[in-house]
Order: sequence, then structure tokens, then C-alpha cells
Amino acid sequence: MSVFVARQAIFNRSKKVVAYELLFRDSPKNYFPDIADGHATARLIMENQLNLGTRHITSGKKALINIGPESLQLDLCAFLPCQDVVIELLETIEPNDDNYELCRGLFHNNYKLALDDFVYTPQWERFLKLVKLVKFDIAITPLSDILPVVEKVQKHKQIKILAEKIETQDDYQLAFDMGFDYFQGYFFAKPAMIKQKDINYNYDLIVAIFAEIMKPSPDIKVISGLFELDAALAYKLLRLINSGVFPIQGEISSLKQALVYLGHDRLKKFVSLIVTAYSADKKPTELMQMCVVRARFCELIAKNVAKHQVGEAFLTGLFSLLDAILDQPMSLLVEKLPFPDDIKAALLEEKNTLYYIVNIVKNYETGSWWALEQAVLLLNIDSKELPAIYQQAVDWADSYKSNIKGY
Repeated sequence: MSVFVARQAIFNRSKKVVAYELLFRDSPKNYFPDIADGHATARLIMENQLNLGTRHITSGKKALINIGPESLQLDLCAFLPCQDVVIELLETIEPNDDNYELCRGLFHNNYKLALDDFVYTPQWERFLKLVKLVKFDIAITPLSDILPVVEKVQKHKQIKILAEKIETQDDYQLAFDMGFDYFQGYFFAKPAMIKQKDINYNYDLIVAIFAEIMKPSPDIKVISGLFELDAALAYKLLRLINSGVFPIQGEISSLKQALVYLGHDRLKKFVSLIVTAYSADKKPTELMQMCVVRARFCELIAKNVAKHQVGEAFLTGLFSLLDAILDQPMSLLVEKLPFPDDIKAALLEEKNTLYYIVNIVKNYETGSWWALEQAVLLLNIDSKELPAIYQQAVDWADSYKSNIKGY
């Protein structure tokens, strides 16, 4: 599926781009759709940060991402790497005790905070100790009216100030003379649309996973089995592990290992993020089903020829169609995943055991019988065994699918 995001440049006093604000879009039309802020933020994180990453969209510069009341309460910031983003707290967030504690937690976790469309009241005073950037919307409050507030904010030496909705040379010059550090608006650049490919999700699986993790004693084997049924969910899980949000202690060679590494609390938040982002009209595609069958087929072959690489074989099969799904070069995608070198090499079609296993599966799927006979020789497999193994893979995928509705 195609996903969209707009980025609007932020300029410094030398008129150089220093950051981009990322703006959620759900179509090629360059305006914010009529959806809740929390839903938009969750979608933006899923479709961008957990796709190719915000750095890919911002050319390595900081990304300003809007966080409203719901997103703040759901701790969606936990899925954003603090070194890459500025958390832009929307004006709809009330300056109460609960929100102050949430913002203080983000501050102590090294997130840079900004206040959007700022209008000063005494209740915001304690928040100013936590923020690095304050944005003034000059379309709402003219520059000539906000000088006292600007002077009050500038007393906090750590705070930079940004004038947004700059549309004319006069606006820019007045803001510049008032000492604004950054500028944003149509005078410089309109939001630029970016279109990417993302993966469709099996919402039934999401619900099944959510039901399992909410149990008093969730079964990690059941959860990993459910993730194994959807390349989209598995990809997002591994992108989260490798997104810069958490320090990686080692390579990930199975989905179960990834889930154990993530931990129960983070997993609950991750599934809640997906539930918040997507509605139940998302349906699995034939390509997704093919990924699952291929993964199981690879796993069963590995049990016969390379038992120590069973988990790696499953992941290699599961992600072997990722370039076709996302319409991106495989070389770019494998950089984004915390795989061992053997899996990366196989996905890049470098010859090793995992590559040979996937090659057997591909030739079987396409009915390339001559090539198949050459491929099985390399792993000393009798091709006559493959139909039964393939049927096991199909039956396994179908049995899991049919059991999902029971959750």
C-alpha cells in the first residue's frame, strides 16, 4: 500500500534548513485529514519511523513530530529515537499536573520538547524549564502583539524561539528583528509531499496478539507464532528493535528472541500503537500469505539440512519478498533490520546455506523443475520430498489462520 507524509522545512537566521516538521497525510492531497490527533500520530510513527525511519525522510536532520493529549498519555514518544526527533507538544495539551509529570519523564529520557502555537499563561511557567523550543503561530497572534511573551520566554536561556506561518518578507523581517531563532512558513517553503510503500496489516492477528498479551500469564510461544503469520507485523517488530529507540545488545535470529528482548511492557505498548493506528478494514494480501508459507517451507527444509539455522531460515523466507512488498531495494531494507550476517547475505542473494534453501523454495513455487533439481543437489535433498514438505507449510499457515477467530 502507499503511505504519505508531508515535511515542511524549518530555517535558521542564515536561511539554512536545520530541521523538518513531519505532517501526517493519508492521501496525495496535501492537507491534514479529518482524524483524531492520536490516530494521526500513531499512523505517522508506524508508516515512517517504523518503515524506513524519520532520518530517511528528513535527510538526516531533526524531525519535529506533533504529540497531542492522547499520544502523550499513550506514551507514543517511546517509539521515537530521542536523538532524531523534537517532540512538539500541541496546544491542546493542558498544563496540568499529570501532563507535567509526563513531560518531565520525557525530559529526563533525553527528549527535546517544543511547545506548539504557544500562548502564555502562568500555568506554563514550570513547563518552560523542560522545553528547548517554543513556536509562535503569527497567523493566530500577530508578531506585534507577542513581544512581551517573547521577552519572557527569552529569559530562559536554553529556549530557542520559532515563528511559524511566515508568509511575507515583512513577516520574516519583523520576526528576525525580534530575535527569533527559527522560521517556518509558505514564505520559505510549502509542505512537500513524500510517498512511500508500506505493508498491509492483518487486523485479526493484531487483535489476537493483543488478547494474548493482556492475559495474566501471556505465552511467548503463542505470541511469536502469531507474529510469524504476518510479514508486516514481523517487519515492524524488527524495525522497532533496530530503530534507534532501544540499545541493541546483539543480533536477532528469531522472532521469539526479538519479543523476549522487547519485553512485555514494551510489547503491550507496541501492539497498542498498531491498534491505535489502524482500523479493522486492513486485510491480509495474497503476498502476505505467500510470505508465511514460504517462511514455514524454509524452516522445514532447514530442519533436514541445517538444524542450527531453523530460526534464521524462517526469517529469511518471511522477508524474502519484502522488496516486492515495499517496492524498495532489498539492500536498503536489510540495513534497517537487526539480522545476523547470514540472513542479510541470503536476502541479498549471496550464496550460503540460507540462500540455497530459499532458492529451492522459489524454484518449487514457480515450477522451475530443472533449476529445482540443480538447487536440491547443493543441499543433498531429494526433490520428491518437497511436495509433502510444502503441503505441511500450507497446512500450518492455514491452521493458524483458522484459529485466530477464536481469540
